[in-house]
Amino acid sequence: MKKYAYIGCLGFIAVITTEFGVIGILPQIAQHYQIGIDKAGWLLSAFALIIAITGPFMTLLMSGFDRRKVMLAAISIFLFTAMISAMSPPFWLLMLVRVFPAFLQPVYIATALSVAVSGSEKKQANQLMGIVFIGVALAMVTTVPFATWLASVWIWESSFIVQAVVSTIALSVIFFLLPAMPVTEKKSYKSQLKILTQPTFIISTAMNFFMITAWFSTYSFFADYLNKAKGMDSTMVSYMLFLFGIIGIFSNWIAGKMLSWNVSKTTALFLSGTVLMPFLLYFSGSNIAMNIISIAIWGFLYSPSFQNASTYMISSVPDSLEFANSLATSFGNLGVTLGTTLGGWMIVTQGASYNPWIGFVFGILAFIMIILRSILEKKNTKKKIIIPCS
Repeated sequence: MKKYAYIGCLGFIAVITTEFGVIGILPQIAQHYQIGIDKAGWLLSAFALIIAITGPFMTLLMSGFDRRKVMLAAISIFLFTAMISAMSPPFWLLMLVRVFPAFLQPVYIATALSVAVSGSEKKQANQLMGIVFIGVALAMVTTVPFATWLASVWIWESSFIVQAVVSTIALSVIFFLLPAMPVTEKKSYKSQLKILTQPTFIISTAMNFFMITAWFSTYSFFADYLNKAKGMDSTMVSYMLFLFGIIGIFSNWIAGKMLSWNVSKTTALFLSGTVLMPFLLYFSGSNIAMNIISIAIWGFLYSPSFQNASTYMISSVPDSLEFANSLATSFGNLGVTLGTTLGGWMIVTQGASYNPWIGFVFGILAFIMIILRSILEKKNTKKKIIIPCS
């Protein structure tokens, strides 16, 4: 039902605004707390690491609860932590409240996707999930750049105020428009865990991890990269985030359509950006027109990454949507953690201009995983063919 997909999308905007809203203000946070940019980056990577470690377990634990109540509980925690963060607490407390909502982030995403496709035909599932994932691009074009811009002209805490407002709106919509959705038939833990033994799913998981690591080695430090490597000020960075998001909305819509046609080829097409972007960003130099074009291409190829990763993993185990998606979220966020850690290390040791080349290496690894899965699936198909005796 499209109504449920759009409600899930709105909640996703709140989720993404909270997780990635700090990207544009990391330099200001580092300056305020008198810490290095790599340490400030842990506000993003610690969030992602908690998701990676606890996501599947939390999703399994919450799989028997009313889906509406789960979504309300998750967004309530996002709202609470945004309010505390807006008070500019000591850095240790800011870090602590940052990780609280991470425990329920993959639960929210898995539940929202499950609600979106409930009662729909199988051929519509990818399109409905695509609507939910558009929340990523909408956050990138509205709340994230707006929060960055507001922080650049006012105070960095205003970014968290924006997060609180968005979470309040999402909470209200879920409360008033989403009916109670109790789980009528809960799958056993054993039946869900069995996907961990399937080679194609394991390979798909590795692809997800490598792809997200590739993208986030640079994207996590989007503001710092454009500051140091391209000479852009905070206001210009907010405009670039806006452009990034505008392109991303269109990109997510295109990806949703293409995934219904062919999951592997669509994933590979957008993954190609991890290999292409280092060259585009290098040769664009300080030319503002070329940089705008490069960032637009970057936004187009990056934006559906989570949608592609989740769909790619689910396609290998289509009967385990919620648990497979929670694993996709977890390993994707593990990729965020590694990408952010490597990106911060690269900035400190070599300089921000080298960050995209980390993405190049991990992008190649992701392509290798796609090729391995394709080979494995072809072998499995051949084994199933029964040759009749003459």
